[in-house]
Amino acid sequence: MAENGIKYIMLISDGMADRPLPELDGKTPMQVAKKPNMDFLAANGRVGAVNTIPEGMDPGSDVAAMSLLGYNPQEYYTGRAPIEAASMRIPLGKHDVAFRCNLVSTDGETMLDYSGGHVSTEEARELITCVNQKLGTQQIRFYPGISYRHIMVWSGGSPNVKTVPPHNFTGKPLSPNLPEGDGDAKLKSLIFDSLEIL
Repeated sequence: MAENGIKYIMLISDGMADRPLPELDGKTPMQVAKKPNMDFLAANGRVGAVNTIPEGMDPGSDVAAMSLLGYNPQEYYTGRAPIEAASMRIPLGKHDVAFRCNLVSTDGETMLDYSGGHVSTEEARELITCVNQKLGTQQIRFYPGISYRHIMVWSGGSPNVKTVPPHNFTGKPLSPNLPEGDGDAKLKSLIFDSLEIL
């Protein structure tokens, strides 16, 4: 609640503007849509622009949302996975590292689809449960989420490893986009071992 006792609602239209399309005469879907409620809010609310992505950070909705909620991503952001793990009530200890674990479609060399064909939550739960049974250990645990989005927790893992979100390299080779850094060999092994299971 604000200091003056007034409550606010913040609407974050993440990705809503989209991009101009030739079939819409160079306009965005938002520009041509009938949206009386959004038009009312824009006319009667407070509208502004803000830079939510600190320089040098990847422009993602997770970083932006953290900024909008008043947290400095440069100080607090450690990735999307811990935020999603908290939303799923997955306990994280001091030495646990959470990783986003997507179900994807690949031919073993190229990222074909970052969403595994928009796999259903029910089917994904079965797949992640199977992956956890086959690849999970006391240190590595897989938790089912929604559709293609899941969490892997590595107890004693290193946060000093760079990963690339699959949607950033759809249609491109896997090899230059595999994890790099401390613990990358273990993560690569899990990725390729999962191909045998899935």
